[in-house]
Amino acid sequence: MKYPRINIIGLGNVLHSDEGFGIAALNSFRESSDFFDGVHCIDGGTQGIYLLDYIESCDAVIVFDALIPVEYDRGVYVYRNEELPAFIHRKMSSHQMGFSELIGLARLRGKMPREIVLIGVPPKNLELSMDLSPEVALLLPEAVEAASAIVEEWLAEE
Repeated sequence: MKYPRINIIGLGNVLHSDEGFGIAALNSFRESSDFFDGVHCIDGGTQGIYLLDYIESCDAVIVFDALIPVEYDRGVYVYRNEELPAFIHRKMSSHQMGFSELIGLARLRGKMPREIVLIGVPPKNLELSMDLSPEVALLLPEAVEAASAIVEEWLAEE
């Protein structure tokens, strides 16, 4: 297999509606996928620097998160490797900048995974609520499907 250790990380605050997209997507991925023991699902919440080991200790990582691209329509966005630094248009939450810093720190330490992917959607609602907005909830299956396809690609024999 191409990458024997894969981490799937969900980021976000489940108390602020669509800000919890990353956690909802992680849970949906976990429930709908049946991958081997080398695929690890991590609820990263808003842990920031405490997630560094999950970035540095794997061959490949997928991160689910709510995000606001520079120009966007409501949909699922997939950013791979070198596309990552360009995705942040404005700081939306405390963990988002922390994630960019994590990538930079891992790169500086020479411990970047060989593949890193961010899958996210622009939020519709950030008010206090534990439910995703209907618009964002409708995008969950597409985001999970994108992650599953990437993991299948990573698990394929070279």
